[in-house]
Amino acid sequence: MPNSEAIRELVAACVGQVGAPVTALRKIVETHGHIEDEHVSIVADVFNLSLADVRGIVSFYADFRTSPRGRKHIRICQAEACQSVGSRALTKEMTEALGIALGETSEDHAVSLEGVYCLGLCASGPCAMVNERILVHATREELLT
Repeated sequence: MPNSEAIRELVAACVGQVGAPVTALRKIVETHGHIEDEHVSIVADVFNLSLADVRGIVSFYADFRTSPRGRKHIRICQAEACQSVGSRALTKEMTEALGIALGETSEDHAVSLEGVYCLGLCASGPCAMVNERILVHATREELLT
């Protein structure tokens, strides 16, 4: 896990780039897995932004996690096309089966569940992703295996 100085160096390497704070936050997620309060402070300091500005960026982008995700990361599409073919029911089945809500990670970090809005396969819903593997016509059984 990178220490504060390593995070500061990572962030400072983005200075001068277009969209630098967003790029720096993406790099933190790539290397650390999620964004901690300390990381927000470092980004704010390096780019001379307020903590509120950086927290606003973090809260705006769905990819910016503020807690570790599970080793198995399940994302279920919540957009209208997938809703029309059962994604809300699938989501309910998964929250009941896993004992966690959307946006949560199990206590043992084995699994996390997230809602996403469009995976780009609208004609094949409900769509989901398990880690980086896309599933079309996703079922509870597929998501749990």
